[in-house]
Amino acid sequence: MKLHKESKGTITVATLFFIVVAALSIYYLKFWSLLVLVPLLIIYGLVFWFFRVPHRHILDHKENVIAPVDGKVVMIKEVEENEFLKTKAIQVSIFMSPLNVHICRYPVTGKVIYKRYHPGKYLVAWHEKSSTDNERTTVAVQAFNDHTVVFRQIAGYVARRIMFYCKEGDHAKAGHEFGFIKFGSRMDVFLPLDTEILCKIGDKTKGGLDVLAKLSV
Repeated sequence: MKLHKESKGTITVATLFFIVVAALSIYYLKFWSLLVLVPLLIIYGLVFWFFRVPHRHILDHKENVIAPVDGKVVMIKEVEENEFLKTKAIQVSIFMSPLNVHICRYPVTGKVIYKRYHPGKYLVAWHEKSSTDNERTTVAVQAFNDHTVVFRQIAGYVARRIMFYCKEGDHAKAGHEFGFIKFGSRMDVFLPLDTEILCKIGDKTKGGLDVLAKLSV
């Protein structure tokens, strides 16, 4: 199983912790150490599972808006996007549990024209105000037919580290990685009002594969 590059520090700490606790449990608890070691081993395995990088065949997309992350669609609504677009947009929000793949992918193909990091709170990721109050990043891409698509990584109550690698002027390719969020969070995509929405609330998404919407011609 291939692991993400962001896993190195976390897995090193987890391994050292596992070795120390296992050694102490075996020394002091003898046979009863299994009561500690079994759940500890499960948690240790989940750390590796969290940082997995699944192989996915990413197609080329022009007008399609691709799911940027694995998770569940929890919101589709018309909102005012005040940071960059300064106008109304359709917000599609996807919640990621700690068991989801946490690679963040470009939802559209085009040119990166804006990126910002914002420190903030750590409200639970499904809280509506987390989009504007939590620690977050915002990226805007000039996409198909000059449509501008904004998307936002949002830290949650558990997620405390957001990574994004793009810079202004980069060529964005729908479905390809631009960042990573550690341990459960949310991603919002803001689309033009005339976008054809192809997903619905409750849909489970696979980042880089599922089509969320189609930009107008």
